[in-house]
Amino acid sequence: MSHIRKGLLGRDVVFVDGVRTPFGKAGEKGIYADTRADDLVIKCIRELMRRNPQLPAKRVDEVAIAATTQTGDQGMTIGRSAALLAGLPQSVPGFAIDRMCAGAMTAVTTTAGGIASGAYDVVVAGGVEHMGHHPIGAVFDPNPRFLAERIVSPDALNMGKTAENLHDRFPAITKERADAYAAASQRKVAEAYAAGDIQAALVPVASKKPGAGWTLNTVDEPPRPGTTVEDLAGLRTPFRPHGHVTAGNAAGLNDGATAALLADADTAAELGLPVRMRMVSFAFAGLEPEIMGYGPVPSTLKALDKAGLGIEDIGLFEINEAFAVQVLSFLDHFGIADDDPRVNRYGGAIALGHPLASSGVRLMTQLARQFEQDPTVRYGITTMCIGLGMGGTVIWENPHHPAFGTETSAPAGEAA
Repeated sequence: MSHIRKGLLGRDVVFVDGVRTPFGKAGEKGIYADTRADDLVIKCIRELMRRNPQLPAKRVDEVAIAATTQTGDQGMTIGRSAALLAGLPQSVPGFAIDRMCAGAMTAVTTTAGGIASGAYDVVVAGGVEHMGHHPIGAVFDPNPRFLAERIVSPDALNMGKTAENLHDRFPAITKERADAYAAASQRKVAEAYAAGDIQAALVPVASKKPGAGWTLNTVDEPPRPGTTVEDLAGLRTPFRPHGHVTAGNAAGLNDGATAALLADADTAAELGLPVRMRMVSFAFAGLEPEIMGYGPVPSTLKALDKAGLGIEDIGLFEINEAFAVQVLSFLDHFGIADDDPRVNRYGGAIALGHPLASSGVRLMTQLARQFEQDPTVRYGITTMCIGLGMGGTVIWENPHHPAFGTETSAPAGEAA
């Protein structure tokens, strides 16, 4: 492959740490039914500062928090309000951001650009979605021109229908394949929990439910361990009669928050902050909204091109599992097997949940953990599809790899 354009982002941007709340099921029976969305973010910010006591709070230059629905307890410029409520100095600014499912990813990439240019040295970036308080689409008011002028088809405004369209576009991705992938996600999450690989990033959250008192939530609520393909086969297909997409091979409706610390490499060294990953490149791309789930393909191609890398150089993939068909279409495009061990080693959103704007940082924390466990892998990606026809991809370098930071990528065909 060609030389990596080291310094592509200006100053080197490093991922210092990432945390998240356990994810809950949305709705009145979920663990966070009576918990505010902003309080979930506050927990994450406080935990980042607790875990990194060598970082003076006044050295945080920005707090960027994403939310798809920016009203109620997800409103009031949540980056600023959460920073104040978390106890950061009043001198620390903050803002809110929205790119639907890639909100937290965009919070990371946007502030990374600021770090690279010298505007920031240290930032907090993350996201939250309380889908119990703010059901998806509940307060949206799409411009009637979308449909009247045929800018998009009606399917583009319903994510489940876009997933069915992907099945139509790629008939080799059968319901049976989607169900098998979904069952594997559940199995991998159970195995990761048993190995202690997920708990390290979780912030315990106390919540109170009417009639049940206080509970300390330390694990994700959505996973269904022991799920089999046979269990999934009989589920109804709500988006199309005799369709392919079910509640079992798609992510659910969830509540949760994430946050990450990013810094430039020199500031991390100055303050003694750990370096868990180095950002190599990132890219966002658009495509037909009707096949929204295919977005990670063009965004990954774009990010690889910017980095001077090929898909064969990527040793680990963290792909958000909005729908099984979305992941499978990505794997098929790049010639990767459904059960490739490089893909979602700890399982994904089908089992863990997908609280929209928060999920991008979950992918990053999981990739960082895998980098620590496998120093033979040099590059990994975090990627996800985004509503209204977009994809987002970030390429990261493993600081534990022997060639970390050098100019030349691995030879073609090597994933090191």
